[in-house]
Amino acid sequence: MTEQPDLPAATAAAARPTGPGGGGRRGSGRTALSPSRAKDFMQCPLLFRLRTVDRLPEPGSLATHKGTLVHAILERLYDLPARDRTREAALDMLPGQWQTHREKHPEVMGLFPDSAAVAPWLDEARTLISAYFHLENPKRLEPAERELFVQTETRDGLLLRGFVDRLDVAPDGAMRVVDYKTGRSPGPRFQEEALFQMRFYALVLWRLRGRAPARLQIVYLKDGRTLTHDPRLPELEATETKLAHIWDEVEDCTASGEFAPQRSRLCDWCAYQAQCPLFGGTTPELPADGVARLLTARRSPGA
Repeated sequence: MTEQPDLPAATAAAARPTGPGGGGRRGSGRTALSPSRAKDFMQCPLLFRLRTVDRLPEPGSLATHKGTLVHAILERLYDLPARDRTREAALDMLPGQWQTHREKHPEVMGLFPDSAAVAPWLDEARTLISAYFHLENPKRLEPAERELFVQTETRDGLLLRGFVDRLDVAPDGAMRVVDYKTGRSPGPRFQEEALFQMRFYALVLWRLRGRAPARLQIVYLKDGRTLTHDPRLPELEATETKLAHIWDEVEDCTASGEFAPQRSRLCDWCAYQAQCPLFGGTTPELPADGVARLLTARRSPGA
């Protein structure tokens, strides 16, 4: 089957309980900006609006469900004693995790053209899981955190939150942020875009813990490659500034009521073509309650 491009926002939506900001609601009733929602806005303001303000449901895709399934197995692999973290043990988890996933997301079965398509789809998941063992040796790793919920507030009051796939902490306290992707690694032109999510997490951890991660690492299972980057504080400060500018634009769109669609190659996989004027769709009226909820993301000065 043809894989969709790696879509962090869609994957996160399928994999994790989300609040209006796309990153969960633990610890605060305020809307927050997540890396997925920030990328939504940069990709297409209308996409951001329909997901975050209107909260329209999405059917998901087999690619995003597969990503959720593989992520769950890689997370649970580290529940095992180090000596037992083998490829065979990970693959043995697949039937049980697949049953759990079907029970939690029964809609997934409706995405298959027929029942015969399930077995080859699961074989693709097995291939991705097997690829992980060529990239890292889980017997030699002891993650400090898995599926770590992080939340903080920027200097100008914007609430940020998200989930880190894995956080490794060395004896000297140095942190490595690890993210798993079931898609292919990006070409050189798109690596900066791929690192945006990781810098977001690095910024949040820096603000939370007073120390920036020493390394950011993205593990691409589809083609067996790893992208690593050692962030510097000036680039994390620049990321914070960029997020502030993104939210300024969100507020401008909210004030005008116009979240303009933006065409890209990702439109082919968008679930909201029926609401997009670029595809002859009709955009619903901007919901007042969604707007009010959205604007809680940035704390007012002096609040």
